[in-house]
Amino acid sequence: MSDTIQVREGEDFDLEAVERQLRENIEGLPEGDLEVRQFPSGASNLTYLVKIGDWKGVLRRPPLGPVPPKAHDMGRESSILMKLHEAFPLAPKPYFFTDDESIIGAPFYVMEQREGVTIDAEFPEGVEPTEELCRGISRIVADTLVELHAVDWREAGLGEIGKPEGFLERQVNGWIKRYEGAKTDEIEEVGSLTDWLAKDIPESPEPTIIHNDYKLNNLVLNPEDLTEVRAVLDWEMATIGDPLFDLAVSLSYWVEEGDSQELKEVLPTVTEAPGFWTRKEFVDYYAEKSGRDLSQMHWYMVFGYFKLAVILQQIYARWHKGQTKDERFANFNERVRNLILHAHDLSKKDDL
Repeated sequence: MSDTIQVREGEDFDLEAVERQLRENIEGLPEGDLEVRQFPSGASNLTYLVKIGDWKGVLRRPPLGPVPPKAHDMGRESSILMKLHEAFPLAPKPYFFTDDESIIGAPFYVMEQREGVTIDAEFPEGVEPTEELCRGISRIVADTLVELHAVDWREAGLGEIGKPEGFLERQVNGWIKRYEGAKTDEIEEVGSLTDWLAKDIPESPEPTIIHNDYKLNNLVLNPEDLTEVRAVLDWEMATIGDPLFDLAVSLSYWVEEGDSQELKEVLPTVTEAPGFWTRKEFVDYYAEKSGRDLSQMHWYMVFGYFKLAVILQQIYARWHKGQTKDERFANFNERVRNLILHAHDLSKKDDL
């Protein structure tokens, strides 16, 4: 419970109705009243710890306010997890999903809780981030992504969740369209950046299951050994697609010591600490372990930064329109600008 906060203002929901849903759908719950706490990180779906006696679960729902069509689909996410956790045990098992919005004002699902810690902008209290530890965490982040991309998605019954043919073209066109739909500020470099992305789209390797938002703070780690992953979280954007795109999305969150302060402040993370791999070291390791050709990784990285910029822009647009009051999002327009400028500058270079 120490990693959670009180439910934020405006996010209250009917505890009795939620408890009824839990008891109707999950066998063997103990006696006692429902307690609800909120996980404070994350800027998209809302996630809560639900507790009755010594039983704990995790409830996920879409963000407050209007959401784009087909986005934040809790039914889809829980359905993916129901199949994926059998083939990839680090994906938590869902208990149930409901589209009854009368309970908390939105569809939601409840899944098992995996005990552990997450690492975001700083290490857990009492942890000494030695270079050896940071290298070990780098390795397990890469190994887990390689493991995910090795899942036989057809055998797992996940063939219906994506259309791998033409994946990258749809991604490029789709994220450009999303940016235009959420635009608030004028950023001169956007035009030439999006032209560059659309001009020479690489040919994708064989498709895999991709997480689409894979990053360090979406991993639950063993608090006794931070180089052991206990769970991978936040599967809302998972699909079948290009694994190198997944790698680039992950590395767009991975800052290193030599990055500009503007890039480090986009979404602060511990990966700039001594011992963490550089993005190039991560790419080289992934290439060796997966056997995939990463010669076009420069293009993917530019696109990864652009996609992250669009995600933050969509969040900022909701704040700008008053659809959310969360003050964490008030300066996201500045972060969007910094990401666009970084992606634009990277597009003019020949390497990562």
